[in-house]
Amino acid sequence: MGLDLNKLEHLIAVAEEGTVTRAAARLHLSQQALSTSIRVLEREVGVPLLERTATGMTLLPAGAALVEDARVLRGAARSALQRARRIGRGEQELLRLGHTPAVTGEEIITLLRQVGAAHPRLATDVNQRYPAELADALLAGDLDIGLCRAMTPPHGLARATLGQQPLNIAVAADHPLAVRASVALAELADQHFIVWGQAGRSGYTDLLIGHCRAAGFEPRTERTTLQGTPPATAVIGTDHVAFVTAPPGPTANGAARILAVDPPVHAPLHALYSPHLTTPAKDAFLTTASVSPDDPRTDH
Repeated sequence: MGLDLNKLEHLIAVAEEGTVTRAAARLHLSQQALSTSIRVLEREVGVPLLERTATGMTLLPAGAALVEDARVLRGAARSALQRARRIGRGEQELLRLGHTPAVTGEEIITLLRQVGAAHPRLATDVNQRYPAELADALLAGDLDIGLCRAMTPPHGLARATLGQQPLNIAVAADHPLAVRASVALAELADQHFIVWGQAGRSGYTDLLIGHCRAAGFEPRTERTTLQGTPPATAVIGTDHVAFVTAPPGPTANGAARILAVDPPVHAPLHALYSPHLTTPAKDAFLTTASVSPDDPRTDH
């Protein structure tokens, strides 16, 4: 028995919308047709997938497991279709790369230069996504690679470490620490740290907090509202500090300064990808890109 991708799409819609009414509207189906499709799917699977309540639908454990795998299958099918069309039309192979705000444009340019030197005919399409959006796009088959820091890969995705990068500290140009070339992390115990995600929900933020705890203090953190901007600029106009991967020295036209951390601390650069998709562009990136061109990938 083969699974019908349309019925799986119906199950995903019901799971995400919570009711047949909203799911049917999203799918442009009648409620009766959608309910029938779900019942047929349950008969084909052989176990109940949804619990029907007075307020809507709730996934049962079997349904939750099937939805997780169905998202992977949907992305694989979509990616396979897009790849066949590109080949059939004679289009250039395209690397679709997304990145979180924690990964800078300079880092991406460095990696793409490495890949371009080894694969000069490979075109690239790069855009920024927030972590949840990045994972969704990878699962949907809309991206080949997602660059991030310390994100735990969701079900259906794998993670490769491209290397470790030194973390530095950004301060505004008028901050008392701006006259320094370096700072010990323990010296920042009384500072407010700007972060980009919420503790407990962002792997990168948790990593940064972990570095502070290892230095002997619990950091005071504040989530920036300037999402999507270069990390070093978040401190401008504040007396706060921020972890960045930008090199030491003046930045943002002199409005901020980057201090080295001594002794050094590091953050990984990760590539998320779907191991289930056949994409030469993804393989080219994973076998070529590295924080240090001389260092091999440290894990897959």
